[in-house]
Amino acid sequence: MANYRYSTIGVQPLPVQRRRGVPARFAVYEGREVPVTPIFHPFLINPPFEDPGLFVDFLFSRRAILFDLGRLERLPARKLLRISHVFVSHTHIDHFIGFDHLVRLCLGRDIRLHLYGPPGFASQVGHRLAAYTWNLVSSYGTDFTLVVTEIASDGSGCTCEYHCLRRFQPEGIEDCRFDDGVVHSEENLLVRAAPLDHQITSLAYCLEEKRHVNIMKNRLEALGLAVGPWLKELKSAIQRGEPDETPIAALTAGGQERVTVIPLGEVREQAVRVAAGQKICYVTDAGFTPDNAARIVALARGADYLFIETPFLHRDVVRAAERHHLTARQAGELGRAAGVARMIPFHFSPRYMGQEHELRQELEQAWLGR
Repeated sequence: MANYRYSTIGVQPLPVQRRRGVPARFAVYEGREVPVTPIFHPFLINPPFEDPGLFVDFLFSRRAILFDLGRLERLPARKLLRISHVFVSHTHIDHFIGFDHLVRLCLGRDIRLHLYGPPGFASQVGHRLAAYTWNLVSSYGTDFTLVVTEIASDGSGCTCEYHCLRRFQPEGIEDCRFDDGVVHSEENLLVRAAPLDHQITSLAYCLEEKRHVNIMKNRLEALGLAVGPWLKELKSAIQRGEPDETPIAALTAGGQERVTVIPLGEVREQAVRVAAGQKICYVTDAGFTPDNAARIVALARGADYLFIETPFLHRDVVRAAERHHLTARQAGELGRAAGVARMIPFHFSPRYMGQEHELRQELEQAWLGR
């Protein structure tokens, strides 16, 4: 299993073992497979005996998303301010205590923050905000806004907004519907949710890159083109499925750089390779029931990373069932059934302090089928 480094910026997996027989992400280039550069860089915020929280940084852009809102003190402000979307599994205190910290940091800034959670989540956010007095915020020059979406088990939901300049009163309430579990979708990524039974609804999430666009820099040079900001629009056009004749304003290589127009199809054929996108799954606080197991396996199928709770050793399986949690063996079996490439365990029960290796080993043995 992975070794871990604990630092002021979170818990980062060092070389993570990949299960044999499960391929890494590749693009086909000149008849051979070439590893692609991952866009999403995930790491746990806290050590595994502390509050849950998964931070996913985006390569090439000052943006991140967050799964769960446990304590956030280990993340510096510059990282927290990159967060655009937060996906909360449920509102037990160890999964939601960081909400106030994040609001305090964003207050007074022109930020629009999207939050997602289980049934009742919108009103819970409203109650947290209502616990404070906002009589002076109308003079602020910025309107920090929370866009809150709650997701029901049947795929229905609702969304509302809380604006700083209007003292965080709920407004713009709208019903919504989520097809195939997709709760958020953009040009190049989507997030799915699956409801799990924890005696309440606890949401598992999966972040998926729709497809990975890989630019071959040496082939750009062969075309007389230079790297530059124009490549972002090129990638976006490919992600949108634009036709080959779409004109692309490219930057020429050489001492005298200038803009030239080239058909999308020509650049795509000569200098671009498209590979399957990344997939990162986050599962926490769920009992080992047939329904939960089926939903976890379906959500995590073929994931590059499965971050999964392992609170108990299997010798305490009865206690785990009473607490509606997984054992390390059960977590490993789920990862094996889903065919995930990497497993990162977290959310260890304090009763096993000093036994971290046993929890990791039990999960690994079940995952690898030993």
